[in-house]
Amino acid sequence: MGEFIKKHEVWIFLILCPVVNVPFVQARIEGFISESIYNTGRFCILLFILICLLLYTRGIKGVLNLFKPMLTWKVHPKWYLLSFIFPSSIALITLLLKAVYYDVDFDTFITIKITTVRAYMAFFVWAFLGEVVWVSYCIRELSKRIKPFYAGQIVAVFWALWFIPVILLGEGILPEIPIVSAFIFMFGVAGMCAFIYSHTKSGICVLLLQSMVNLTLVSFPIAPTNGGAPTYTAFGSIYFLTMLVIWGIDYLMKKKKQKELQLKSI
Repeated sequence: MGEFIKKHEVWIFLILCPVVNVPFVQARIEGFISESIYNTGRFCILLFILICLLLYTRGIKGVLNLFKPMLTWKVHPKWYLLSFIFPSSIALITLLLKAVYYDVDFDTFITIKITTVRAYMAFFVWAFLGEVVWVSYCIRELSKRIKPFYAGQIVAVFWALWFIPVILLGEGILPEIPIVSAFIFMFGVAGMCAFIYSHTKSGICVLLLQSMVNLTLVSFPIAPTNGGAPTYTAFGSIYFLTMLVIWGIDYLMKKKKQKELQLKSI
């Protein structure tokens, strides 16, 4: 049994994520836990399960290694810039296309909402916990066996499944999110996380990216409640398609470099 768990460690954790979240969300529905405990606890419980699993399979060194990507900060500034501007850029593109569709001024839908410092801190904490669980562990581990792109898409499936009970409850998340749209968006989110991490091995860059995703969702009118479900769907779809284009360009550039190296070696 022990060998089976060690061999399939990452898959066991991925399956546990959505399974464990169902009773946790149900506990909130029944009123057994408070809103504040629920909002952060849903992320903490994932980290707790992961730490327990790693202690069993790898010991304390495995747990320490989990946070190792957070120590990697010496990367090219372009990766910090990409992580910082990517989510908001997709939001602006979405809102500009919406203005074109409705034949109104370009700045009609572009508004920025400011929230509380406490909320910004919560978004940062959630992004940190999510980065450690989904990227520093899941994507990193799967990338040892398969290509990072596919690792990101596999993680996206379980990430989205974990979110479904949260979406249905509608608390601690943007309300009225269409489940299909959430899946599309999650494929884009996980794909970009995998792209950034595969090129930098930096948890800090991914943390910045995810923090900006959270800030973008609450700052721009792209949520179903303030922008409409079609706007959110468009945003998620553009995010996903842009991620595919970025991975495609990266693939072609690598192929080109390989051919150039082959020609030089002849």
